[in-house]
Amino acid sequence: MKKRIRLGILFGGRSGEHEISLLSAASVLQALDPAKYEVIPIGITREGQWRVGSTPRELARQPERLLHSVLGEGRPVTASADPRGPWLLPAVRAASGARRIGAKLDVVFPLLHGTFGEDGTVQGLLELAGVAYVGAGVLASAAGMDKDAMKRLFRDAGLPVVPWVLVLRRDWEQQRAGWRRRIGRKIGYPLFVKPANLGSSVGISKVHGPRELAGAIDLAARYDHKVVVEAGVDAREIECSVLGNDRPIASVPGEVIPVNEFYDYEAKYLKEGSELVIPARLPGRQSREVQRLALRAFAAIDGAGMARVDFLLDRATGKLFANEINTIPGFTPISMYPKLWAASGIPYPELVDRLVALALERHAERQRSSFGYPRRDRQESPGSGVG
Repeated sequence: MKKRIRLGILFGGRSGEHEISLLSAASVLQALDPAKYEVIPIGITREGQWRVGSTPRELARQPERLLHSVLGEGRPVTASADPRGPWLLPAVRAASGARRIGAKLDVVFPLLHGTFGEDGTVQGLLELAGVAYVGAGVLASAAGMDKDAMKRLFRDAGLPVVPWVLVLRRDWEQQRAGWRRRIGRKIGYPLFVKPANLGSSVGISKVHGPRELAGAIDLAARYDHKVVVEAGVDAREIECSVLGNDRPIASVPGEVIPVNEFYDYEAKYLKEGSELVIPARLPGRQSREVQRLALRAFAAIDGAGMARVDFLLDRATGKLFANEINTIPGFTPISMYPKLWAASGIPYPELVDRLVALALERHAERQRSSFGYPRRDRQESPGSGVG
């Protein structure tokens, strides 16, 4: 009998997207074939404590209850960066000496949306520990989270991006009037103000005129010391999913029609009425261009595993702009990423299987690289250098 893959599902986290992470993790749990996977749920509480649980039979078909149970009653653990032993260790050792947490995991599936999960922090820990994991590496995760760095990489890769300026919180606090004039000249109105490092449209404002600008920047600066101010475009919101490592593929594009003026947090999660149109109503040539640009955006940040690339399609000119890339997109059955793949011929359970396989493939490829200075069999004499 083929050995099952020992898969850690990492969920929860300290970001404002904690609950969305639980919904994504519950959906993945429900899709996993127990004949293929031994699942270890690993939860991070809102306060940042790590807990590990098991999958008792009575809760296996109730994934949301299971995840809440892990967060509330799971065994406290710490994550080790030592690649020689198990990744998870007991948080507190008993007097008699507590055992480590079982055998090493084969692969971890991080479903941590936003800060402290999608931004390269957890990915760095997994790299140090030598653990295979689903999705983008440290560089791509950090670049995908930082909207300013991401736009610079997109621009340098020849992707069309809307004009933007970066405002540092300290500079804004010291030179508010100067920044208001500069933004008015360079960007104009309407415009959008965003924290550089945050997800789910938290802290984002649409600014229609100069009077609204200061309040919008103050709001964004509550969440990050870097604030991105970008030109507003009367646009359709088009999204495309990417899957793969060195040779990725792109899904059919989809369109988001938000219930609010733009696709803000309320429109995404709190208010009914937003519509997902799959496939997007686009001419064939334009659909292919979305796919081509999505793959270029994925390559620009050195993506791996999965990503969702979001575009703005100017209603007046028909021009496409690469707006953002999301390296851990929502993973519920009604989320755009899996829905786009379902429409492209890859159902949800198969999509999860492919992502696990891609994680193992990328880890094996990384293991081929040498990370130390090569040792020499003999010491060269002082005068034997190349000259």
